[in-house]
Amino acid sequence: MTATVRPAAGAVRNWLVGARLKTLPVTLAPLVVGWATASSLGHFSWWRAALTLVFALGFVLGTNFFNDYSDGVRGADDHRVGPVRLVGSGRASPRQVLRSGLALYGVAVLSAVVLAVTVSWWLLALAAVCALGGWYYTGGSRPYGYRSLGDVSIFLYHGVIAVCATVHIQLGRVPWIALAASVPIGLLACALLTTNNLRDIPTDTVAGKITVAVRLGDRRTRVYYTLTVTVAFVSALLLAAARPWALLVLGALPAAVLPLRRVLGGARGSELVPALEHTCVLLLVFGALLAIGLAL
Repeated sequence: MTATVRPAAGAVRNWLVGARLKTLPVTLAPLVVGWATASSLGHFSWWRAALTLVFALGFVLGTNFFNDYSDGVRGADDHRVGPVRLVGSGRASPRQVLRSGLALYGVAVLSAVVLAVTVSWWLLALAAVCALGGWYYTGGSRPYGYRSLGDVSIFLYHGVIAVCATVHIQLGRVPWIALAASVPIGLLACALLTTNNLRDIPTDTVAGKITVAVRLGDRRTRVYYTLTVTVAFVSALLLAAARPWALLVLGALPAAVLPLRRVLGGARGSELVPALEHTCVLLLVFGALLAIGLAL
């Protein structure tokens, strides 16, 4: 791991790099779907939506910094071929990155307290679950992200929990339609993680980070990516039996072509970075169309 910190990079630039803003669709898509679901059932509060957004961004961005910190000190980012990481590249010290994560978690917890006082005290338990899940993904002595549980985590946190919690904050309950809508969003979040892990199979193997991609191997991981995207569309079409306008998600099919072509075409290393970016676009377009379909 590079020990020298390069201050010339600039604190603001380092913060933006560490926040991984390009992956924000994985945070925004489930929120938009949740808000649309609640609105279709007759209730939407702007101030609750705003607090939910602060809550989600605080934990997600904070977790990105924690992952940067934990992977960096473990040496998992020493020979990274994807986007730059702060600790691994020496752009920031481990302590600086850790403090950034803690500050963002503090913002998330503050919003959770406000929601708990005004909506429901159970949201404090949700905040605790999010905090522990975010930290132990790559942190602690036995991070579950190093034990092939990252995909389960991303499906739950960025799919089921994100959509259902957003709806509950608005309605005070979780209707079945919210759970059904969370499935395709969670699957596409898994697809996003898979592109990242497919690219990192060689370096993760050396670092002892046993992701699902490392366990499956290169060829089967590409099949797995295709299945997550395909099943996401199929599950949304099944939802159309109750909400016909959910068929609008078919409009996202063109956005799936580029990442699927690159993944199935055998792209490796840095060649997979565009696949990651295009999967983000797919998730954003899919989530927006699904939200519109649910709201109509």
